[in-house]
Amino acid sequence: MLGYYAQYSKEYITTLMVVTTLLFALPIFFAPLQWARLMRWSVPEHEHLAIYFGRCLGAFILVVEVAMLRSATTGTSFSYAFDILFAVFTLMFFVHVYGAIKKIQPITETLEIGFWMILFALNILFYPATSITL
Repeated sequence: MLGYYAQYSKEYITTLMVVTTLLFALPIFFAPLQWARLMRWSVPEHEHLAIYFGRCLGAFILVVEVAMLRSATTGTSFSYAFDILFAVFTLMFFVHVYGAIKKIQPITETLEIGFWMILFALNILFYPATSITL
């Protein structure tokens, strides 16, 4: 199953990069509190720390976006970009499961568990090879 649609890996990673840049990276980087409110988080009275952490998260997402952009436009580091995505999707899955178990996040974040599982499965299907070499 790994790399079943490998011939479309460039289109997959390009689409993923555009969508996640527009819906996650840039909004979180430039307007973290507005994004948080949209996701139904209650924003604390003292906002500076939340803004700081939101912008930090947005910056790290942008790093992942650049890795995807590089692989899509140059054809280099293709497997590496997919490997980074495996790590991101796995860690985000566990972050959201933890928040759901502790009941410390809005329903929108709990619903994201399925989103991360779908992205992990898509990453498997579109992986640019039939095996992972470390």
